[in-house]
Amino acid sequence: LPSGITAVEGEFTTGDPVNCVDSEGNLLGKGLVNYSSGDIHNIRGLKTSQIYSALGHKDYDEVIHRDNLVITCDTKKNKN
Repeated sequence: LPSGITAVEGEFTTGDPVNCVDSEGNLLGKGLVNYSSGDIHNIRGLKTSQIYSALGHKDYDEVIHRDNLVITCDTKKNKN
């Protein structure tokens, strides 16, 4: 969902693999994006219902669908 995205780094297109990091740059996971870096820059922080008005199209509700996401960190360990 775009609401949890605070920044976009680099350039990529729909379907590219990207790293998902926290605010400190720690790798959380990797996934295949449903939107380009330019589109994600425009919808970051928005609710899913606002995607269409921001882009003029809404192909997906999620920036990365959970079926296309691999978590690479121990989330239980990181909750401290």
